[in-house]
Amino acid sequence: MKRLIALTAGLCALAGAAHAQDIVRGGDPKAAIASVVTVPAGYDTIYVSGMTPPVIDEKATGVAKFGDTKTQTLGVLGRIEAALKTQGATMADVVMMRVLLVGDPAKGGKMDFAGMMEGYKTYFGTATQPNKPARITSQITSLVQDGMLVEIEVQAAKKK
Repeated sequence: MKRLIALTAGLCALAGAAHAQDIVRGGDPKAAIASVVTVPAGYDTIYVSGMTPPVIDEKATGVAKFGDTKTQTLGVLGRIEAALKTQGATMADVVMMRVLLVGDPAKGGKMDFAGMMEGYKTYFGTATQPNKPARITSQITSLVQDGMLVEIEVQAAKKK
């Protein structure tokens, strides 16, 4: 009976320790993204719908209305940051990101991956916010409004 009690206590201690684990982000520390992210039990998952860029010039049309890829990325990430804040989360809690880029007419119809990365690196992998999400980046043909080049959705995990 004492062994059963000791075994049960040990298993409960292990379960408690597992519950208290932190999110693990794996891969090359020099990479801009995590190649794998593990979220243990004890976290709430927050899903943020795809966000598109804010208008920066009401009088302009096309890309000029929203800015280049870097500008749009910064605008979208700012919107995501605000959405996460409403749930008590921050960009440090982002564990997965999906980036959709439209080909930039100024770049021969190719996506401006470098411009997106410039914006991305202001939010992730910095000295003040070192966490990086797992991520996919894809080029698509268009978004909901002419001139939009960027849409991003994220999932975040926050300790309960």
